[in-house]
Amino acid sequence: MDLGIAGKVALVTGASKGLGFGVATALAEEGATVAVSSRSEERIQAAALAIGGIGFVHDSSDVDGAPVLADRVETELGPIKILVINTGGPPGGDDALAFRREQWEEAYRTLVLTPMALIRHVLPGMRDRGWGRILNLSSSAVREPIRNLMLSNTHRAAMLTGFKTIARQVARDGVTLNTLLPGRFATDRMVSLYASQQEADARAAEEIPAGRLGRVEEYASAAAFLCSEPASYITGVALLVDGGLTRSV
Repeated sequence: MDLGIAGKVALVTGASKGLGFGVATALAEEGATVAVSSRSEERIQAAALAIGGIGFVHDSSDVDGAPVLADRVETELGPIKILVINTGGPPGGDDALAFRREQWEEAYRTLVLTPMALIRHVLPGMRDRGWGRILNLSSSAVREPIRNLMLSNTHRAAMLTGFKTIARQVARDGVTLNTLLPGRFATDRMVSLYASQQEADARAAEEIPAGRLGRVEEYASAAAFLCSEPASYITGVALLVDGGLTRSV
Protein backbone atom coordinates (compact mmCIF):
# COMPACT_ATOMS: atom_id res chain seq x y z
CA MET A 1 0.00 0.00 0.00
CA ASP A 2 1.27 3.46 -0.92
CA LEU A 3 0.92 5.56 2.24
CA GLY A 4 1.20 8.80 0.26
CA ILE A 5 3.73 10.47 2.56
CA ALA A 6 6.85 10.43 0.39
CA GLY A 7 8.54 13.82 0.57
CA LYS A 8 6.39 15.08 3.44
CA VAL A 9 8.24 16.55 6.42
CA ALA A 10 7.69 14.64 9.64
CA LEU A 11 8.88 15.60 13.12
CA VAL A 12 9.16 12.79 15.67
CA THR A 13 10.07 13.79 19.21
CA GLY A 14 11.73 11.47 21.72
CA ALA A 15 13.08 9.48 18.80
CA SER A 16 16.60 8.52 19.81
CA LYS A 17 15.58 4.97 20.78
CA GLY A 18 12.68 2.64 21.51
CA LEU A 19 9.23 3.17 20.05
CA GLY A 20 9.95 6.73 18.95
CA PHE A 21 12.95 5.60 16.92
CA GLY A 22 10.90 2.76 15.46
CA VAL A 23 8.19 5.15 14.27
CA ALA A 24 10.75 7.54 12.80
CA THR A 25 12.33 4.62 10.96
CA ALA A 26 8.99 3.51 9.52
CA LEU A 27 8.20 7.01 8.26
CA ALA A 28 11.64 7.33 6.69
CA GLU A 29 11.18 3.98 4.95
CA GLU A 30 7.97 5.34 3.43
CA GLY A 31 9.91 8.24 1.93
CA ALA A 32 9.09 10.99 4.42
CA THR A 33 11.71 13.58 5.27
CA VAL A 34 12.13 12.86 8.96
CA ALA A 35 13.33 15.22 11.68
CA VAL A 36 14.00 13.52 15.01
CA SER A 37 14.58 15.10 18.39
CA SER A 38 15.72 14.22 21.89
CA ARG A 39 17.65 15.95 24.65
CA SER A 40 20.88 14.07 23.92
CA GLU A 41 22.94 15.49 21.05
CA GLU A 42 24.97 12.30 20.72
CA ARG A 43 22.02 9.91 20.70
CA ILE A 44 19.81 11.91 18.38
CA GLN A 45 22.54 12.45 15.81
CA ALA A 46 23.26 8.72 15.83
CA ALA A 47 19.56 7.98 15.38
CA ALA A 48 19.25 10.50 12.55
CA LEU A 49 22.25 9.00 10.78
CA ALA A 50 20.80 5.50 11.09
CA ILE A 51 17.54 6.41 9.31
CA GLY A 52 18.79 9.10 6.95
CA GLY A 53 17.01 11.82 8.92
CA ILE A 54 17.98 15.10 10.55
CA GLY A 55 18.58 15.37 14.29
CA PHE A 56 17.58 18.24 16.59
CA VAL A 57 18.22 18.64 20.30
CA HIS A 58 15.10 19.30 22.37
CA ASP A 59 14.09 18.50 25.95
CA SER A 60 10.46 17.40 26.19
CA SER A 61 10.02 19.40 29.40
CA ASP A 62 11.04 22.67 27.70
CA VAL A 63 7.71 24.31 26.89
CA ASP A 64 9.21 27.51 25.49
CA GLY A 65 11.61 25.49 23.35
CA ALA A 66 8.81 23.66 21.53
CA PRO A 67 7.99 26.41 19.01
CA VAL A 68 11.73 27.03 18.59
CA LEU A 69 12.17 23.38 17.62
CA ALA A 70 9.29 23.54 15.14
CA ASP A 71 10.67 26.73 13.59
CA ARG A 72 14.13 25.18 13.19
CA VAL A 73 12.68 22.12 11.48
CA GLU A 74 10.54 24.17 9.11
CA THR A 75 13.38 26.55 8.30
CA GLU A 76 15.72 23.70 7.38
CA LEU A 77 13.30 21.19 5.86
CA GLY A 78 9.99 22.85 5.04
CA PRO A 79 6.49 22.84 6.53
CA ILE A 80 5.82 20.11 9.08
CA LYS A 81 3.01 17.96 7.72
CA ILE A 82 3.34 15.07 10.20
CA LEU A 83 3.93 15.57 13.91
CA VAL A 84 4.54 12.55 16.13
CA ILE A 85 4.72 13.30 19.83
CA ASN A 86 6.64 10.88 22.01
CA THR A 87 7.71 11.59 25.59
CA GLY A 88 9.25 9.52 28.31
CA GLY A 89 7.20 8.66 31.35
CA PRO A 90 7.44 10.50 34.69
CA PRO A 91 8.60 8.60 37.79
CA GLY A 92 6.41 5.93 39.30
CA GLY A 93 5.71 4.95 42.88
CA ASP A 94 3.50 2.65 44.91
CA ASP A 95 1.76 5.46 46.82
CA ALA A 96 -0.43 7.50 44.46
CA LEU A 97 -0.55 10.39 46.96
CA ALA A 98 3.17 10.60 47.67
CA PHE A 99 4.28 12.65 44.68
CA ARG A 100 5.49 16.17 45.33
CA ARG A 101 3.98 19.24 43.73
CA GLU A 102 7.19 19.73 41.72
CA GLN A 103 6.80 16.23 40.26
CA TRP A 104 3.20 16.96 39.26
CA GLU A 105 4.29 20.19 37.58
CA GLU A 106 7.17 18.50 35.73
CA ALA A 107 4.86 15.74 34.47
CA TYR A 108 2.36 18.36 33.32
CA ARG A 109 5.03 20.27 31.40
CA THR A 110 6.37 17.12 29.76
CA LEU A 111 3.17 15.28 28.92
CA VAL A 112 0.71 18.14 28.32
CA LEU A 113 2.15 21.65 27.99
CA THR A 114 5.08 20.93 25.65
CA PRO A 115 3.10 18.69 23.28
CA MET A 116 0.32 21.28 23.17
CA ALA A 117 2.86 24.02 22.42
CA LEU A 118 4.08 22.00 19.43
CA ILE A 119 0.54 21.35 18.24
CA ARG A 120 -0.45 25.01 18.53
CA HIS A 121 2.58 25.96 16.45
CA VAL A 122 2.16 23.53 13.55
CA LEU A 123 -1.63 23.23 13.39
CA PRO A 124 -2.42 26.57 11.67
CA GLY A 125 -0.16 25.69 8.74
CA MET A 126 -1.66 22.21 8.45
CA ARG A 127 -5.16 23.69 8.36
CA ASP A 128 -4.19 26.28 5.75
CA ARG A 129 -2.67 23.58 3.52
CA GLY A 130 -5.66 21.25 4.00
CA TRP A 131 -3.56 18.30 5.16
CA GLY A 132 -1.87 17.25 8.38
CA ARG A 133 -1.31 14.30 10.69
CA ILE A 134 -0.70 14.57 14.43
CA LEU A 135 -0.08 11.40 16.39
CA ASN A 136 0.49 11.00 20.12
CA LEU A 137 2.45 7.95 21.29
CA SER A 138 0.82 7.36 24.65
CA SER A 139 0.15 4.30 26.82
CA SER A 140 -2.51 1.66 27.38
CA ALA A 141 -2.66 3.15 30.90
CA VAL A 142 -5.22 5.67 29.62
CA ARG A 143 -7.65 2.74 29.27
CA GLU A 144 -6.54 0.73 32.30
CA PRO A 145 -4.50 2.80 34.78
CA ILE A 146 -1.29 1.12 35.88
CA ARG A 147 -1.08 0.82 39.65
CA ASN A 148 2.27 2.52 40.26
CA LEU A 149 2.13 5.16 37.48
CA MET A 150 -0.11 7.85 38.95
CA LEU A 151 1.52 10.79 37.15
CA SER A 152 1.56 9.06 33.76
CA ASN A 153 -1.99 7.75 34.15
CA THR A 154 -3.33 11.22 34.93
CA HIS A 155 -1.55 13.35 32.37
CA ARG A 156 -1.70 10.93 29.44
CA ALA A 157 -5.44 10.66 29.97
CA ALA A 158 -5.66 14.46 29.79
CA MET A 159 -3.95 14.44 26.39
CA LEU A 160 -6.30 11.74 25.15
CA THR A 161 -9.36 13.92 25.78
CA GLY A 162 -7.52 16.95 24.45
CA PHE A 163 -6.81 15.16 21.17
CA LYS A 164 -10.45 14.15 20.86
CA THR A 165 -11.54 17.75 21.35
CA ILE A 166 -9.11 19.21 18.80
CA ALA A 167 -9.78 16.43 16.29
CA ARG A 168 -13.44 17.40 16.04
CA GLN A 169 -12.54 21.04 15.55
CA VAL A 170 -10.11 20.54 12.65
CA ALA A 171 -11.51 17.47 10.87
CA ARG A 172 -13.01 19.54 8.03
CA ASP A 173 -9.57 21.01 7.36
CA GLY A 174 -8.00 17.66 6.44
CA VAL A 175 -6.05 17.35 9.68
CA THR A 176 -6.28 14.24 11.86
CA LEU A 177 -5.24 13.74 15.48
CA ASN A 178 -4.95 10.22 16.81
CA THR A 179 -3.38 8.41 19.74
CA LEU A 180 -1.51 5.12 19.71
CA LEU A 181 -1.61 3.07 22.92
CA PRO A 182 1.23 0.56 23.28
CA GLY A 183 1.21 -2.40 25.60
CA ARG A 184 4.48 -4.20 26.31
CA PHE A 185 7.18 -4.08 23.66
CA ALA A 186 10.67 -5.49 23.38
CA THR A 187 12.55 -2.29 24.17
CA ASP A 188 15.41 -1.52 26.52
CA ARG A 189 12.96 0.15 28.90
CA MET A 190 10.79 -2.95 29.10
CA VAL A 191 13.76 -5.19 29.83
CA SER A 192 14.93 -2.76 32.52
CA LEU A 193 11.68 -3.30 34.40
CA TYR A 194 12.51 -6.98 34.81
CA ALA A 195 15.58 -8.87 35.98
CA SER A 196 16.52 -9.92 32.45
CA GLN A 197 15.32 -10.35 28.89
CA GLN A 198 14.42 -13.94 29.76
CA GLU A 199 12.25 -12.77 32.66
CA ALA A 200 10.50 -10.19 30.46
CA ASP A 201 9.80 -12.83 27.82
CA ALA A 202 8.54 -15.32 30.41
CA ARG A 203 6.15 -12.80 31.94
CA ALA A 204 4.90 -11.83 28.50
CA ALA A 205 4.27 -15.46 27.56
CA GLU A 206 2.21 -15.86 30.73
CA GLU A 207 0.28 -12.59 30.80
CA ILE A 208 -0.17 -11.38 27.19
CA PRO A 209 -2.78 -13.23 25.10
CA ALA A 210 -0.50 -13.08 22.05
CA GLY A 211 2.07 -14.93 24.13
CA ARG A 212 4.99 -12.56 23.60
CA LEU A 213 6.27 -9.01 23.76
CA GLY A 214 5.42 -6.87 20.78
CA ARG A 215 8.04 -6.00 18.19
CA VAL A 216 8.81 -2.32 17.71
CA GLU A 217 8.19 -2.72 13.97
CA GLU A 218 4.61 -3.84 14.65
CA TYR A 219 3.88 -0.68 16.60
CA ALA A 220 5.66 1.50 14.07
CA SER A 221 3.59 0.08 11.21
CA ALA A 222 0.38 1.13 12.96
CA ALA A 223 1.84 4.59 13.54
CA ALA A 224 2.89 4.99 9.91
CA PHE A 225 -0.59 4.10 8.72
CA LEU A 226 -2.25 6.66 11.01
CA CYS A 227 0.12 9.27 9.54
CA SER A 228 -0.79 8.30 5.98
CA GLU A 229 -3.05 9.55 3.21
CA PRO A 230 -5.25 6.42 3.30
CA ALA A 231 -5.98 7.11 7.01
CA SER A 232 -7.67 10.43 6.18
CA TYR A 233 -11.05 9.37 7.61
CA ILE A 234 -9.63 8.20 10.95
CA THR A 235 -9.42 10.93 13.56
CA GLY A 236 -9.98 11.29 17.29
CA VAL A 237 -9.14 7.60 17.71
CA ALA A 238 -7.10 5.88 20.44
CA LEU A 239 -5.77 2.61 19.02
CA LEU A 240 -4.45 -0.15 21.26
CA VAL A 241 -1.44 -2.11 20.02
CA ASP A 242 -0.97 -4.56 22.87
CA GLY A 243 -1.39 -8.16 21.74
CA GLY A 244 -4.76 -8.35 23.51
CA LEU A 245 -3.41 -7.45 26.96
CA THR A 246 -5.98 -4.79 27.78
CA ARG A 247 -9.20 -6.27 29.11
CA SER A 248 -11.51 -3.27 28.82
CA VAL A 249 -13.71 -2.66 25.77
